[in-house]
Amino acid sequence: MKLALFIGITLLAGVISGLAYGGINLLAVEPFIDQAIEIEIQNTISKGEQIDMNEVESYRLWQKGGEVVAGAILGISFGAFYAIVYGYTRRSLPGSSEVKKSLFLASIIWLTIFMIPFIKYPANPPAVGDPETIYYRQGLYVAFIAISGLGALGFAFLYRKLGSTSARKFIIPALYTAYMAGFYFAMPPNPDAITVPMDLITNFRIVSVITAAIFWVILGIVFGALWNKYKLHIGLRKTT
Repeated sequence: MKLALFIGITLLAGVISGLAYGGINLLAVEPFIDQAIEIEIQNTISKGEQIDMNEVESYRLWQKGGEVVAGAILGISFGAFYAIVYGYTRRSLPGSSEVKKSLFLASIIWLTIFMIPFIKYPANPPAVGDPETIYYRQGLYVAFIAISGLGALGFAFLYRKLGSTSARKFIIPALYTAYMAGFYFAMPPNPDAITVPMDLITNFRIVSVITAAIFWVILGIVFGALWNKYKLHIGLRKTT
């Protein structure tokens, strides 16, 4: 497999999925963030504190302007990680085509590094929460992602070690479920109370899950299609 072609496909799939993710977030997620910020502004004003609205508006314009670019950078980062995992696990992935194999892997990664951590620490708009606990909250979330992702990787190795035994299809998911359930109850909860309407939070979370799922679906389809188009698995066989 030619390294330059592999890198090019990885970058292209990452950029396409990342640009789509950034654009969808700009249209679907940002309105909920605006609502949350407006509520926080009104709460701050009601306490007698002063807010420079020009500064807030300028900052939000800067944030929104960089949404698509940030999505592309995120796409490249996740795309690189995804490509390495796909190249290593491709032969053991179920599916009759590269796109199906790629989508299967994308769904597993979405589940382990996004959805499962999301269940423990569901996302809130940036304006929600005590600013003094932001690093603590981020630390908890990143730690749970690492626990889930590394656990999935470890059980994937175990899955391959068990060979072709039919029992592994049930044993490994059960072990992973028990592993994550233990950490779910062991890890501390989010320390901040929610001070904005719950319907706003719920809608924000629903849209966040959907946009993340769309990102991984696009990445899986594009990467799988490009892999199949350029027959990278043939090049891989020749170099191994």
